[in-house]
Amino acid sequence: MDTDLISNLPDDVLGKILSLVPTKLAAATSVLSKRWRNLLPLVDSLDFDETMLFYPDNKDGEDEASSYESGQRRRHSFSHFVDKTLALLSNAPLTEKFSLKCYHESDGARINRWIRTALERGCLELNLEAANYLPIDSQYFTSNTLVKLTISDGFYPGGHLLPFGGVFFPALKTLTLVSVCFTSVEMINFFIHGCPALEELFLCVWMQYMSSPNVKRVTITSDFDDDIQRPSMVLKTPSLVYLDYSSYVAGNYYVVLDSLVEARLDLRLYEPIIYDEDGLWNAEVFGNITNLIEAIRTIKILHLSPSSLEVFYYCCDLPVLEDLVNLSIESDKEKGWEVMPRLLNKSPNLQTLVVKVLSSFQENTHKFCSFLSLYMSNGGVVS
Repeated sequence: MDTDLISNLPDDVLGKILSLVPTKLAAATSVLSKRWRNLLPLVDSLDFDETMLFYPDNKDGEDEASSYESGQRRRHSFSHFVDKTLALLSNAPLTEKFSLKCYHESDGARINRWIRTALERGCLELNLEAANYLPIDSQYFTSNTLVKLTISDGFYPGGHLLPFGGVFFPALKTLTLVSVCFTSVEMINFFIHGCPALEELFLCVWMQYMSSPNVKRVTITSDFDDDIQRPSMVLKTPSLVYLDYSSYVAGNYYVVLDSLVEARLDLRLYEPIIYDEDGLWNAEVFGNITNLIEAIRTIKILHLSPSSLEVFYYCCDLPVLEDLVNLSIESDKEKGWEVMPRLLNKSPNLQTLVVKVLSSFQENTHKFCSFLSLYMSNGGVVS
């Protein structure tokens, strides 16, 4: 007779195993035998992904039937599955991760109940993603245990996010907001201020204003280029040590970066309006990154993309970067090579220069050799 070795494992080990498989499969094991019936509460990671449940052959719900009836059936099936699974969990704590990705469900009250259940059971990591705009009830959006939170696309905090109520995550260390809709600058800042222990922040599409006294690492990505006159960027983060900033050039920069050590910049010009009607560069259109570079002048490590070097050429009066010891650049643009000698002259204590030459290297060989010769003559090291 074959021995069922897996079923003979301790409950806590089986719980860890079930945490590694899709939640649909973990829930289905409860019907295998009496031995498996009560193991689901030991699962410490739940991933409710509607596309995985009902479109297993497609990615991200691609090409699913679009009829109203079909969508309704899928919505009810998904909702029933989540409700039943959470009911099977009884009052067991969710000690690790709760992930919710829904694309047809529009019952805000029901979804908020799922989120509230996860938070009340002490989960450490919460991931939320939706196709429809779904408000999160900020009245219950609190947790003393949550350390990592990701909100993407359709979900958005609703209600009044005030300092004395609403969002409060005293243990949260990492926050990721991807295309999250905030109705005002005040709301996103009240949200961030409700996370006093926050250390790492990722923002994809934001409102050009952010303030946090404690955050240490920030990544900002914004790809919209539809506004000719870019708004100003305000970033008040006195404890920040690492900044990764990717965006089109803003009209101006008002930043506090007193503790910054390392920066990775991917700044881009609004290509169709590089020149005005007379064929001359228009400074008012481009904005000016001088204030941003002034604010990071004490950094030690700087990474620049090809487009950033071009921005340096057009939009910046370079300050002296006294503390810069490590500079990493990529370039495939003519103006990027032309700005390099000026950048090197403004970096008197540079020790290491890392150069990645891209596809158009041959067209700019003479410029590359020129600044390389200048740098080497001053005792620099090139990688």
